[in-house]
This record gives sequence, structure tokens and C-alpha cells, in this order.
Amino acid sequence: MPLQSDASPTDLPQEAVGIFSAWYKTAGTDRRIEDANVMALATASDTGLPSCRMVLLKSFDPRGFVFYTNLGSRKGCDLQANPRAAICFHWSPLGRQVRIEGGVTRVTSQEADIYFASRPRSSQIGAWASRQSQRLESPSTLLSRIASRTVQFAAQPVPRPDFWSGFRVRPDRVEFWSEGSFRIHHRRVFVLSADHGWQSLELFP
Repeated sequence: MPLQSDASPTDLPQEAVGIFSAWYKTAGTDRRIEDANVMALATASDTGLPSCRMVLLKSFDPRGFVFYTNLGSRKGCDLQANPRAAICFHWSPLGRQVRIEGGVTRVTSQEADIYFASRPRSSQIGAWASRQSQRLESPSTLLSRIASRTVQFAAQPVPRPDFWSGFRVRPDRVEFWSEGSFRIHHRRVFVLSADHGWQSLELFP
């Protein structure tokens, strides 16, 4: 069933995309930063119970920020029940942070298929074998499931499971924070207003 969402219908301004793109590129080429695409993802259940974990950004454009997961995982269930999320990048060596909030939509089947096909074969099989976030009675159970799927797909490409896909966080708020001396930090936020227009504001640190 398609994910219903109150995600913003208005793309992120090119200026904000440009700032993020430049910061992300700098973080990705800084040897002090091991994984520039690591981001904290916060979700909430249908009862408002919050949960946060680290995930990997796989793509971004003016429409939003994309990551992939098992749809039956805790985050997958949260987002299908309560399709809003917050993500945060913190590149400490650069003294920079980006906070993003917005509605969430599922990526298209084509997008998910293309990304899944690009993954290492072991990761593809792992996606089939793992019942992510469900109780694991014994590590041997997981190893057995991996072995079974390895045999199943031995002579063919591994297809994407229908329970595995991606989510796109479509921002209605993006804040860029950069560290300053004596706690005089710089904060600039892009906020989507009720009439679907974007505003750029400076904030007190």
C-alpha cells in the first residue's frame, strides 16, 4: 500500500541544496571524517514514542534526502504509521551541522530497484535473510537464513524483496549550523511557510 504523507509538495530551494551539496562534498573529501553520509534519523510511532538511530544517506536532490531499509524494521513501521522524520548530519572536524525536518514518502519502485541492484551481492542476500528489528533466537538462525538465500539465488541475480525499499525525507525545514569562536555560532534556516513559500532566516546561536 502506498505510503500516505503530509510531505511538502514544494522542492527545497536551489540555494539550500547548493549549500548542502558544498558542505557534503567538503565532508566527503576530509580525511578526518570516515563516513560523511552518516546521519541520525529520528522517527516516532503512531503513539508519539520517539526513536533515533544512525543511517546512511544514499542520494539527495531538491525533492529530499533518501535512505533505504527493511519496511518491517522499527523505523520502517514508524514512518508508515507516522510519516514525518528529522535527520541530522554532524561533521565535527569541520564544525558544521545540518538539521532537516519534513514529511516522508516512499521512493518509486524503479528507484529502489536501481539502488538495490548496485549493492554488493552479500548485502542483497542479507536483505532477504534479515527480519530486521524482530527477535533473533540465536545467531545461528540468521546464518542459516543467509545460507538458505545464498542457495536460492545461486544461479540468478538477487531481486529486491518487496519488503525492502527507500524513504525520501521532503524537507519543510533545513538548518545550517557552523561553529564560531566564543560560542558565537552561525545558524541559517530555510523554512517552508503555510503558503508553500520558502523563507531564509538567521537565528540566534
